[in-house]
Amino acid sequence: MNGLRGAWRHYWVAIRAMIVLTIALGIVYPLVLTGVGQLAFPAQANGSLVSSDGKTVGSALIGQGFTDAKGNALAQWFQSRPSAAGDGYDGAASSGSNLGPNNPDLVKAIKERTAAVAKDDGIAVADVPVDAVTASGSGLDPHISPAYARDQVQRVADARGLPVAAVRKLVESKIQGRDLGYLGEPTVNVLQLNIALAKMDE
Repeated sequence: MNGLRGAWRHYWVAIRAMIVLTIALGIVYPLVLTGVGQLAFPAQANGSLVSSDGKTVGSALIGQGFTDAKGNALAQWFQSRPSAAGDGYDGAASSGSNLGPNNPDLVKAIKERTAAVAKDDGIAVADVPVDAVTASGSGLDPHISPAYARDQVQRVADARGLPVAAVRKLVESKIQGRDLGYLGEPTVNVLQLNIALAKMDE
């Protein structure tokens, strides 16, 4: 009988510990972190959403395409780098192509993309930036290199009937420096650049 009571006491201690830890770590802790995030970093905690004219148009952390229904690049917009996430820029299917650098399909795709970018932007094939024809590891990168953004200036200006100098100045104003001044490379957020571009027509 005493052995049975001792066993039940151990079970009751374990059950109470489970209840306490579930409340503390499964409810209280997440609520505290959520509260701190909302108070200290509300924009980041809510997905770094980007708005234009009062409407949410995307996230500063997730790229998106600026193409027609058939996937053709729209000349009046700056283009993002390619995406291999789902059907493209799918936040629920983040991934790279998982193809090796010598994979025939990847090599073919890069050659086709390079030729298309060179033709659209009026530059030599050898001058096409790498990020213009390759997807990022996540397939969701919202940034392109300043070099790729600058290569698109002439096309965008012609398509919109804007002065090339004005569009070039806009690109330069949207270049983001290295994180903490030394991490990574300078980048341009394509969505934010295109929002600013649209306002030039107003």
